[in-house]
This record gives sequence, C-alpha cells and structure tokens, in this order.
Amino acid sequence: MSESLILSEQSAAVRTLTLNRPGALNSFTADMHGQLLAALNEAAADGAVRCVLLTGAGRAFCAGQDLADPSVAPDSTPGAGPKDLGDVIARFYKPLVMRLRTMPVPVVAAVNGVAAGAGANLALNCDLAIAARSASFIQAFSKIGLLPDTGGTWLLPRLVGRGRALGLALLGDKLSAEEAERMGLLWKCVDDAALADEAKMLAHRLAAMPTRALVATRKAIDGAQQLSLEEALDEEALVQRELGNARDYQEGVAAFAAKRPPQFLDR
Repeated sequence: MSESLILSEQSAAVRTLTLNRPGALNSFTADMHGQLLAALNEAAADGAVRCVLLTGAGRAFCAGQDLADPSVAPDSTPGAGPKDLGDVIARFYKPLVMRLRTMPVPVVAAVNGVAAGAGANLALNCDLAIAARSASFIQAFSKIGLLPDTGGTWLLPRLVGRGRALGLALLGDKLSAEEAERMGLLWKCVDDAALADEAKMLAHRLAAMPTRALVATRKAIDGAQQLSLEEALDEEALVQRELGNARDYQEGVAAFAAKRPPQFLDR
C-alpha cells in the first residue's frame, strides 16, 4: 500500500485535505500530485461535501516542488538530456489547478506555514486563503532560473497588479502573511493559535451557504476578467436566470420572509 500523502477527514459537510509530507515541508512529488488530485475528485463527486479545506501537516503548508523527485531531478546518466519541465506542468500542475478552479464547492486554504513556489500558488488558487501570522509566501522560481507556475503568471497580476506581481516574481523575496493580507493576496491573516478554528469556522460557514450560487459567483468573477462590461452584464443575466429558477433562491426568499435560517441544499 502506498504512503498516505494526503490525509482526508470529513466533519459535517466539510472535507479537510491535509498535505502529509511534513518532513519535506509538504513539497510535491509525482505521488503526492496523484493523491491530491484523486482526493479532490472524490470530494467533488461526493454530494455530502459542500466545502473543501486544504492545509498542510507540520510546520509548512507546501514548499513547492520537491527538486529531488525523479519527475524533475536531473538525470546523472552520461548523455542523458534535461528533464522536460513543460511535461511536468502539463501532467501534474495544470490538472491540479484546473481541478481547484472548477470544484463544484468552495475551497479554503489554511496556510499554516511557509508556502513557497508552487505551494504559494496552490494556496492562491483556492477560493479563500487564510494564513497564520507566522506563515510566509515566496515566489521562489527566479532563484532557480524558472518563472512562476501553478497559475502564478495568471494569478499574481490579477490579485495585486502588474507592478507588485513583477516584484514578487522577479525578486523572489519572502512575503509575510501580514504583508500578503495588506496586498490583497489573502482573505485573512490570524494568530497562529487561532488558524485551525478560524479556518474551520470559515469552511463550515461556506458549507451552509448556497453552494451552486457560490460556485457560479467564482466562475463569473474569473470569466469577467476577459469580458467587456456589457458582456459581463449579459453573463450576469444568463446565470441569474438559472439561479433564480433553483431551489436555493426560493428557499432563501422564503427564509428571509419568515425570519428563519435558510436550509440550502442545491449543489
């Protein structure tokens, strides 16, 4: 049996997935990629899951790619050519990012420690990222002659603007969680001792909300970045028409009128 590199726990409607290579700061290997993607697919297919919470075991969230993993480590065999890192992106990182961005439920990242390279952008691809005050974010790619991957070139300028995105990417400096919050990379920065409880409360709050509407909101906000205002308004009308015909809208209006908590069920 292969080692459990991803721990999975269900609490009510929240599925917590924990990156579990603490001795290697939860850095990515091919095996961990496969297990994480499988765990996300399982959560997506499980109707009992209404929010996913992603975190790391030990003192790190994720230190990025494990450079000793055979998928990327240089081959010392005489005459061997360099590893095709583009193939690594296509086989591992692109499917992971696209899975996160198309999950049928909200995804929260609880960043409990360093998030470097692909690990930083893994967290930023989640719908909401909350971080411990001692956590840090590092776009470490330039330090080894690479560019930000795991969606970094797309994410960073949209989150913090071109100037700051280039500063983070070119310099590769460590960014504290408090600085990341001020820049707009994070939803929230909290004291270390409060992270677990704050992240769980946030995940359970999202799980009790109208899931279909939340996912439609994510999709519309991401898509609107490529649209004109008029096109975005047309898209809003189209999606609002669909949501207005769903059970959750009827339930939300009825609960508001009756002054009672709503019971959202659509997913």
